[in-house]
Amino acid sequence: MEVTNKIPEPEAFELSAEQVPSTRFTDHNEIIIEEVTRNHKLLHRHRLKQNNVSIGRDYNNDIILTDPHICPQHLSLNYVQGAWQLADNNSVNGTTLESENTKQSLSEQRTVNDGDVIVLGKSQLRILFSDHKVAETVAFSPFESLIDIVRNPIAVFISIALFMLIAANISYLNQQTAINISQIFVSAFSMSLLFALWPAGVALVSHLTKHDPRILAQLGISFSFFILMWLSDLLEKVISFNSASNSMLGIVITLLPIALAFSLFWLNSYIGFHMPAKRRLFIAFAITSLLFGGSYLLQYSKKPEFNPHPSYNSTIMAPPFLLAPSSNVDEFVEQSNKLFDKASKAAQAD
Repeated sequence: MEVTNKIPEPEAFELSAEQVPSTRFTDHNEIIIEEVTRNHKLLHRHRLKQNNVSIGRDYNNDIILTDPHICPQHLSLNYVQGAWQLADNNSVNGTTLESENTKQSLSEQRTVNDGDVIVLGKSQLRILFSDHKVAETVAFSPFESLIDIVRNPIAVFISIALFMLIAANISYLNQQTAINISQIFVSAFSMSLLFALWPAGVALVSHLTKHDPRILAQLGISFSFFILMWLSDLLEKVISFNSASNSMLGIVITLLPIALAFSLFWLNSYIGFHMPAKRRLFIAFAITSLLFGGSYLLQYSKKPEFNPHPSYNSTIMAPPFLLAPSSNVDEFVEQSNKLFDKASKAAQAD
């Protein structure tokens, strides 16, 4: 008797619709609708794959907007014969379609193209298709490595502590009467809080405009530049102390705080906002001009009238600030005589 093992044939079966693996295909009726601000800053993005899209304040719409100037059933988008058609549903405030070079109020059904902006109420919607070309990827700036170092909590603490030490030293030098350590600390701490308002304000505006505030980076960069500005002020005093009033080096060194302020405002914009390079340069230039221009006008308005009597800078600085070599009395007299002789010969020649 021979025994054979037969392998049973597999039973035929069909997969249900839920069991079939889903494969995504790109259809022409796929549409992307972005909610944007007046300057076309993205707020929300909706990706829809259907032939009819309703937009309004009513809760049964595909896209629900909260703008009170928009009707419950404001407008609809319909995919008809290979194109998207926009129709206003007799809304109270109407609908405007902004194409690349035209802007027209919607009185009848219109064809929507890729990149068009729909204005309804005080809101704006940007229409994009799935084949819309995205912008090129932006490479990291060389400043990112610097920002990563400066935004470290330890680096932020060191920069603020160093700022407070400099502020305490300045407060001590400006006091003409005896002062204790607690008063110096309170003055330095108050000044640090005052200067911290700038990076905190930039971070707040960045947060309100839907950007990453990056508060530690703003604090680290700002206080680092505040310290550099104080050092530039000290350098300006040393150079003016050791050079003539009309020295070219003195004029150049006065531009250093302006360059530092411009760099600070540029970095604040770079850290807190995503904007084109030209706009970042314009904003930094505008703030710098407003700050230093206003300061110059304020000083000019307080400038006294012409005084025929010469005025002298009686500031007493420590001997270490003297970088130029000094001359004795005999050398000074000899140089003065040579100067007078030269002036007399020039007068006789005329």
